[in-house]
Amino acid sequence: MTPPDASHNRWSDLDRPPLNATALRRGLLRPDTPWASLEVVESTGSTNTDLAERARAGAAAEGTVLVAEEQTAGRGRLERSWTAPPRSGLFFSVYLEPGDIPVERWGWVPLLAGVAAATGLAKSAGVDMSLKWPNDLLVTVEGEERKTGGILGEFAGDGVVVGLGINVSLRADELPAPTAGSLALAGAVSTDRETLLRAVLRSMEHWYGAWKAADGDAAASGLQAAYAAGCATLDRTVRAELPGGASLVGEAVAIDGNGRLVLSTEDGLQQPVSAGDIVHLRGAAGGLT
Repeated sequence: MTPPDASHNRWSDLDRPPLNATALRRGLLRPDTPWASLEVVESTGSTNTDLAERARAGAAAEGTVLVAEEQTAGRGRLERSWTAPPRSGLFFSVYLEPGDIPVERWGWVPLLAGVAAATGLAKSAGVDMSLKWPNDLLVTVEGEERKTGGILGEFAGDGVVVGLGINVSLRADELPAPTAGSLALAGAVSTDRETLLRAVLRSMEHWYGAWKAADGDAAASGLQAAYAAGCATLDRTVRAELPGGASLVGEAVAIDGNGRLVLSTEDGLQQPVSAGDIVHLRGAAGGLT
């Protein structure tokens, strides 16, 4: 008899066991949380794409969580791809409906997810985390800042779909780029994905509740201060590569009330940046512990 192809065996890598969806539901789906349902799929192109399609069709309730063991067409900002070996990370999306909160404040939801992920992972994995504005999660590997996660938010249906991709157990020879990292390579005390996912979702539950209670006011909810405290982009000279091909160089001095990065330029002006790629040129980094 020909043995089964190990690549199709969900237990083929014993260092990367599958998620236990039943245990995750038991621990997370309670009446006092925003989480309404949690589904784990073996493989999909993109959890964000799938969940956004459901939301647009009216088939997703607020608090829907979709997790994939593998993403074959994961997306980052500007339609960049995000790939990783099966069960080597956390690949999931959540659907939230901020309701009566003014739509102009909804842009804080992906930043909220960044704070939640950084604080949740710092506590559960024992790794110093920081945020690169607007959507990257950073760790330190061999003395260098490395991207270990990314966040993508998009409007869908009556709310927002927020997707997170986090490298958990990737080894050095599996990294997609020299600038990438993983929790394992940063010295994590735990790479148990169920523990990490519960920690991130519980942290997100806390921050989403506080933000909604403050009617989406990032300052009143403490979200603006928390993001600034953990933002590695602040107090550095950066280059903002803006939509349309323009660029702006300056010192990142603040995160404003709308979640924009404020740059102080050489001509003494303070310029808010609402979208664009940020390149860290020099300066000190912040951290969330």
